[in-house]
Amino acid sequence: PHNECSVNRTITLEIMTLQPKCEDVETAEGVAITVTGVAQVKVMTDNELLAYACEQFLGKSVMEIKSVILQTLEGHLRSILGTLTVEQIYQDRDRFAALVREVAAPDVGRMGIEILSFTIKDVYDKVEYLSSLGKSQTAAVQRDADIGVAEAERDAGIREAECKKEMMDVKFLADTKMADSKRGLEMQKAAFNQEVNTKKAEAQLAYELQAAKEQQKIRLEEIEIEVVQRKKQITIEEKEIDRTEKELIATVKRPAEAEAYKMQQLAEGQKMKKVLTAQAEAEKIRRIGEAEAGCIEAIGKAEAEKMRLKAEAYQHYGEAAKTALVLEALPKIAGKVAAPLAQTQDIVILSGDGSRVTSEVNRLLAELPVSVNALTGVDLMKVKG
Repeated sequence: PHNECSVNRTITLEIMTLQPKCEDVETAEGVAITVTGVAQVKVMTDNELLAYACEQFLGKSVMEIKSVILQTLEGHLRSILGTLTVEQIYQDRDRFAALVREVAAPDVGRMGIEILSFTIKDVYDKVEYLSSLGKSQTAAVQRDADIGVAEAERDAGIREAECKKEMMDVKFLADTKMADSKRGLEMQKAAFNQEVNTKKAEAQLAYELQAAKEQQKIRLEEIEIEVVQRKKQITIEEKEIDRTEKELIATVKRPAEAEAYKMQQLAEGQKMKKVLTAQAEAEKIRRIGEAEAGCIEAIGKAEAEKMRLKAEAYQHYGEAAKTALVLEALPKIAGKVAAPLAQTQDIVILSGDGSRVTSEVNRLLAELPVSVNALTGVDLMKVKG
């Protein structure tokens, strides 16, 4: 047969388009509907399946092949329409077409034909069942659409609210994270600022400490300079004191010592002059006194003799008369004795001890009664007042 196909007869291998149509076919509900479709078929090229095709269609025209396949498809389409409802056919055409392909494929396959595709082109009826179904379906669809819109709006509102909530949650979370980040940034900045301020404070303290140390060094150097200056000043002052002291010695002490020595010498000379003058005066007084005493002694002797004579003359007078005569004569004697002393301007007693002056005066007074007794013969110690 292969040789005959290749030599004497031919078979088309091109794709053939078929338009199966079933008019007024009752469905499972008894509603007559008309269905049209479009199928794409071709002869399979597999050796075994090609042999089946050649066996069936070799030497036939394309129209003849199409007619055979079309009748097969329409038969399966009618049988399937009888098992389905209008709603199933109308609402799910793709499922209906797929069911036709599944049922018709084995039969056409045994003829070496492959169904490449099968789709339902149109479905309609003459009693407006599909129109009513369409209206009800439209109403249902409209209802479902309204419900769907409402549900969609509700779901959209819910979803919008949920989205808003999620957005707010995300926003709050983002704000919280931003606040945390900002707080962390502020804390980090504060920590950095604290560290920077601490470093600045440490640097400032170190600078001030170093400045204080340098100032202390400068002050120590100044103190050392002041100490050196003070030492120099002290040395200068000591030299100035020595100079002043020497100047004082030269200008004051030495002249003062010289003046003191001069005054001392003058005083010694004056003293010696006064001593010599006093000695001369004393010698003069002594000499005058001795002369006066000799004179007085002579006068006294004369007076004594006179008094003796008077006494002899007055032997006949009583003791009271005698005493009166003695007392009368004593002032005259004292006047004579004191006459030389009245001409003496200064009496110098050469003695460094005051007690000796007193003893000399006492001795003089003690010797006076003896002298009076010697001159007058009257014992003053026995005269009673």
